[in-house]
Amino acid sequence: MSTGDSTPRPPDDARHAWARLRRAGSPRPSRSNLLAMLLAASLGFAIIAQVRQTSIQGLENLREDELVRIFADVDQDGDRLSDEVRDLQSSLELLKSRTTSEEEAQRAAQERVDALGILAGTAPAKGPGVLLRIDDPELKITPSIVLDTIQELRDAGAEAIQVGDVRVVASTWFADADGGISVSGSLVRPPYVIRAIGDSDTLAGAMQIPGGVNATVRGKGGRLSIDIRDELAVDALLSVTAPQYARPVPTATP
Repeated sequence: MSTGDSTPRPPDDARHAWARLRRAGSPRPSRSNLLAMLLAASLGFAIIAQVRQTSIQGLENLREDELVRIFADVDQDGDRLSDEVRDLQSSLELLKSRTTSEEEAQRAAQERVDALGILAGTAPAKGPGVLLRIDDPELKITPSIVLDTIQELRDAGAEAIQVGDVRVVASTWFADADGGISVSGSLVRPPYVIRAIGDSDTLAGAMQIPGGVNATVRGKGGRLSIDIRDELAVDALLSVTAPQYARPVPTATP
């Protein structure tokens, strides 16, 4: 029965296509959703255009050559949409690979920051190493002996060192002080406890070199004990201050 409105109503397939488009556009925008929406839009418009064309003309009233042309157009549209699907899939894979590359770069950068934090003394560290204890009952262990011990540990591959409650870094200095030694301005009293992270056997062997640290400590009336640990914590942190004179050198832009 006619309602008086001569405007043709879109077929059910067209309404379903628009409903699918609305559902596809409802999720939170993302790269994957945008690509899916583009694909759905292309398919939807092609379907609607074809349905309208066939509904207006009526397939039963068309000649054979017209039907052949319509079917050829449908095949061409299908091939074109297939090409678009492949292009969109390639774009999606490219976006995924770029996201993976960005995540990998961020992970590598974070690992670099963590490593630099350990070397600079601004981050705690743990791992295998040795715990040294230098007993000095006669207070004859000088700052130079402790410095030599640190140097031997560094030469043996120590990656993080702590003397008492002071982190040892490139700028650490040692000096005489009443009742002990000064480590970068902090008083450390005997017994001097040194923590070093690295290959524990190599570090321990470096302390036993003939004429080395152990012999020097004994010659001053002291005693060196070496405790090999499977896991050792170096948790003293360095307070970083801005340099007064040094400035970074700008790097040339490639």
